[in-house]
Amino acid sequence: MTWAFINCLFFNVFCLESDFSLKGDYLLGGLFALHEVQHATPLSSPEAIQCLRYTFSKSGYQMLQVMRFAIEEINNSTTLLPNVSLGYEIFDHCTDSKNFHSVFSFISNNGLIKSKEKLNNYQPKVIALTGPYGSTSTIAIAPLITMDLIPLVNYGASSYALSNKRMYPSFIRTIPSNKDLIEMIIHIIRWFGWNWVAFLGSQDDYSSDGLNLFKKYIRNTGICLAYQEAFNQRANYSLTLKKMDMLNINVIVVFAVPRYASNIIKAAIANNIRDKVWIASETWAMNQQLPREPGIGKIGTVIGITERLLTLPGFDEFIYKHRRTIKAYSTDSDIQSESKTCNQDCDYCTSLNAEEIINENPTFSFAIYAAIYTIAHALHNVLQCDMNEYHKNITVKPYMLLEQIKKLEFQLNGRRMKYDDNGDPNISFAVTLWNTETNPPRFEMVGKYDTYPEITFTINNSRLPWHNKKVPFSNCSVECKEGFSREPNGYHSCCFLCKKCPRNSYVNYSWDPYTCSPCAESEWSDEGSTTCKNRSVVYLEVTEILSIIVMASATCLILLLIAIFCLFAHNYNTPVVKSAGGSMCFLMLACLIMSTISVFFFFGKPSSVFCILRNVAFAFFFTIFLSCMAVRSFQIVCVFKIAAKFPNIHSIWVKHNGQWLFVGFFSVIHLISCILWMTVSTPKPSRDSSTFKDLTQL
Repeated sequence: MTWAFINCLFFNVFCLESDFSLKGDYLLGGLFALHEVQHATPLSSPEAIQCLRYTFSKSGYQMLQVMRFAIEEINNSTTLLPNVSLGYEIFDHCTDSKNFHSVFSFISNNGLIKSKEKLNNYQPKVIALTGPYGSTSTIAIAPLITMDLIPLVNYGASSYALSNKRMYPSFIRTIPSNKDLIEMIIHIIRWFGWNWVAFLGSQDDYSSDGLNLFKKYIRNTGICLAYQEAFNQRANYSLTLKKMDMLNINVIVVFAVPRYASNIIKAAIANNIRDKVWIASETWAMNQQLPREPGIGKIGTVIGITERLLTLPGFDEFIYKHRRTIKAYSTDSDIQSESKTCNQDCDYCTSLNAEEIINENPTFSFAIYAAIYTIAHALHNVLQCDMNEYHKNITVKPYMLLEQIKKLEFQLNGRRMKYDDNGDPNISFAVTLWNTETNPPRFEMVGKYDTYPEITFTINNSRLPWHNKKVPFSNCSVECKEGFSREPNGYHSCCFLCKKCPRNSYVNYSWDPYTCSPCAESEWSDEGSTTCKNRSVVYLEVTEILSIIVMASATCLILLLIAIFCLFAHNYNTPVVKSAGGSMCFLMLACLIMSTISVFFFFGKPSSVFCILRNVAFAFFFTIFLSCMAVRSFQIVCVFKIAAKFPNIHSIWVKHNGQWLFVGFFSVIHLISCILWMTVSTPKPSRDSSTFKDLTQL
């Protein structure tokens, strides 16, 4: 066995024992920041801290009282844990890295910790615990708690890293994670159409986790992170505010712990920053002191995100009763000072009145209340409690509680409590507005976001008193007019110039606002269009007057050619016909008739067949006609001269019907050419879309 817990210095306190410890059948642990260390100093060796020496936190003390109230309420219940009493051991957890003695106390048994103890044999001092407040503090101690599967039901650590069950197997939380909070912030930004925002935080796990998630989830949303800053103890707030003002950023997300958030807001007041939109994360969205700062109304509109606030019936009466007991205890002359364990003391607590406690920031009150009830409901299931009894022979181990917590589903003050596989609860956010015009200032709910029974998000725009009565502008560039595409201007996608789309192109903002896409061949558009219109297709209709005139003329010509053909056939043996060419005249007339018939295929809707008939047919038959005309001209002009000078050639020409050989040869050559033409480049309808902007000619 190894000693793992060493008590701090003993010193005198003047405080009720029940504030920090209460005996019971089963003990719960609680970690609350009753004091805050403003400036931590690095140490060269391990050292326990005495929280009493540092700044007192009324908010932390109120959280402690909520835990005590929940346990008292459960102990008074006859149905949840009948005949079972819950006790508690509470420590002041004022720093991230110097409060391990309290953790060792929780996981020890009679002051000892057995290394490598089996879960079935392991029985720590507490069966479960809640706290501490803050992601960094929780991440520091969580491995010590969760390695033995002790349920750590947390009320104030929202870092998404804690949802990793491989790293933190027994971590459960009653507040939404940073993932949910960041998604909510993005919902608000997109609701108002903003895309030029700043993200301010602090150098801790809470802010760095939020920043990483914000960068991840704004991808492909059109939102640009124009400026980011993580403050430390030596931060220059004025310089940061001036930089944001120079960048024309009007929406600022402050995702920081209360101390840094308070410094940012106070610096904005001091630097006369005006008319900004401040989006507050849940850590300071319900801060009670900042809305009372002089000049807070001038910095702009503060929109807070917090869990839907639920009242705790009976809590006020519990505090009044406790204060009366404190007062009576303090005036009792027989009271002797007691020595207490380190960080289980609070000198200033007794001086608080009930109103100071009740009016503190209620953001995490329901989360603490739900954490205690979650443990109680799990214990109820482990003990197999009935109406008025429980199984006393069951030895409760922490891992048994964890198993039941994962299965829980119950109603608490109207809220459905159920945890997902990551140990995260249902989401029920409220969007709150800081109304600093009233005295005292009020927090007004202007929107909500729920995921059960269905996802709903809404904001009542009419309840937001914007400066100049309109939604503030926080965009890098003014949105382009219709028909203008964006032309990137700088590093951020939110910054662009506007370019008018040319004729026969359009811009589709939902698909690609940066490109003027060309219209299809069958469509057209004017300059600066967002859609294309279908072109009207025009061609020579059969019923048009011009078509009728041409077809009538072609018909007359065909009839005339047929009449000549018949006339020549009737007088075939006459000298006139023979001198005109004889049988070749019939070939010429037939080719002219076929060529003229092709005219009819120039009317009506064009098709591939029509194109072949009117182009190829005309070219073939008219070429034969021209071949005949050429050979006839050759005979008339040249043959008789050749007969006188070259009688042998002439006799061969006449003997072998040279004129038919000539016509036949060139007809075959042209037939082959036409076949190649149809094979290589088949005539087909073509569209003329350039002559008229809204018409396509065939």
